Amino acid sequence: MLVNALIGRTMILLNTGRIPEGMEDARRAVGLARELGYPAGEAFALAGLSLGAGYTGDIEDALAWGWKAERIDPAGIPGWIARWCDVSLIGALAEAGDVASAWQRCADLVARARQAGDLPVLADCVGVLADLDRRTGRIGEARAHLREALQTATRTGELIPLINGLDYCGDLCAATGRWAEAVTVWAAHAACVQASGLINLPSAARLRQQRLRKAGQALGPARVRAAEERGAAMSLATAAEYALMLTDPSPQQPQALPGPGQLSARERELVTLVAQGRTDAQIAAQLYISVRTVSSHLDRIRDKTSCRRRADLTRLALTTGLV
Repeated sequence: MLVNALIGRTMILLNTGRIPEGMEDARRAVGLARELGYPAGEAFALAGLSLGAGYTGDIEDALAWGWKAERIDPAGIPGWIARWCDVSLIGALAEAGDVASAWQRCADLVARARQAGDLPVLADCVGVLADLDRRTGRIGEARAHLREALQTATRTGELIPLINGLDYCGDLCAATGRWAEAVTVWAAHAACVQASGLINLPSAARLRQQRLRKAGQALGPARVRAAEERGAAMSLATAAEYALMLTDPSPQQPQALPGPGQLSARERELVTLVAQGRTDAQIAAQLYISVRTVSSHLDRIRDKTSCRRRADLTRLALTTGLV
């Protein structure tokens, strides 16, 4: 139990930027697991050390810890732990520049996660596979895999794969010359990272800054600023829906507000608030109206637009520029 608790705290500390403390907990977990003869705990703790080393940019150590976890006899390791250990090693291989090996291991891991019905690992590793697809020029595959990763993470409520998916989406947009969309998604990613208390990895931040400079050259300061402001105002749910739109193989074109009648100013305001992730009660409090009145407005909006779900209203707000 102590080994498991140390590993759990390791992951929390690493992902919130307290890397030295997280690494220390992982080392304690490794030593204790070895003393107890607990191979699953040892492998998971070694994966934590690999992850922490990767976060600090020490790729050599990240690979060394990852391979040590890999060499532990799998007979004593539950499948879900073995799969999470593979995620750490794949990340280290990719950071080391061995993209081909990382891609193959990731594709194998995706297949294993599907077979096991392991949705948390699937959400994470399909996103990584999408990023590796992009790096190797498989743009169509990258788009399909990223869409699956976002959908899976949204369905399971997995925070880190969802936030990582926004970053991958920005990179994919940049790779295909959609600079305004890239800047918007990256700004949404930065806002969601800050709101969640997670860390922005220095290596990823440096690469993003390089691409943002290219975006500035392509768009100019005014368009960059507008795209950044749009993304920064998005909630995580709104940003995820925006990323899903950007990866849609048959995207809807921006249009005037649809439906048999145009929306009123108040109805537009409600659509915007829904897209920003507000509940009916929150909308009622913000607009100084009753929850029943909010529900009535939303019913009329749904009749006019045929958008039955809140996600549909969010997409409507995004395609028409309300958010």
